[in-house]
Formats: sequence, C-alpha cells, structure tokens
Amino acid sequence: MAGDPGWLPGKHEEGKMSHYLIQVAYTPEAWATMVKNPQDRIKAITPVVERLGGKVKDGYLTFGEYDTIAICEFPDDVSAAAFSLAASAGGACKTFRTTPLLTVADGVKAMKKAGGVSYEPPG
Repeated sequence: MAGDPGWLPGKHEEGKMSHYLIQVAYTPEAWATMVKNPQDRIKAITPVVERLGGKVKDGYLTFGEYDTIAICEFPDDVSAAAFSLAASAGGACKTFRTTPLLTVADGVKAMKKAGGVSYEPPG
C-alpha cells in the first residue's frame, strides 16, 4: 500500500467519506450524571461530528465492554482523530476507541490486491 501512489491513508474518492466505528465506555461519574439527567448522547455528539465535516449514521447503547457505539462518516482520518481527541478530552469517557471500517466491496478489493503480492515473514 505504501508503495502504491494511488493509496494514501485518509484520502478518499471525491465525495466518498470513510466509515468509523466509535466505541465508548463511560466513567461511573458520567453514568451518575446521565441517570440523574437522562440524555441522548448520540444526539449530543451529532453537531460536533458535523462541524468536522462528518455524519453520524447510527448509534446504540450496548451491554458489555462498551456502553455506546456509533457509526460515523468523516471526510478523512484527521477529522476522525480530531473527534476522538475532543471527546476523550471531555473526561466522561474511560475508554474511547475509533476503528476505521471497510465496506465489503473494499474488503474484497483488498483481498484481491493482497493476492497479487507476496510477503516473506521474518525468520
């Protein structure tokens, strides 16, 4: 990929934004606040994501390691990272994870591309 001049991280086709999975675990203090004052945090983050040129596609409360997930689009990796940093700096999240997502079609393209190269592991 690094040797392919057509591929640059965070650079996408004109008008096409990348998708990111956002996973958040809140601090006990944040949960205490939300229990006293229930609120839709997906609705709360939407204007921030939009100011960074992105869109919130969907969001859910979850059980398990993370409390909330969202699927967002951002125009580039820098904008996704800016959202992650801004949200983390607020102090309400004990864990904040951003995972770039590939469409299945892009994943198949990557598999085909990988099939055309060889890699020799160390040893």
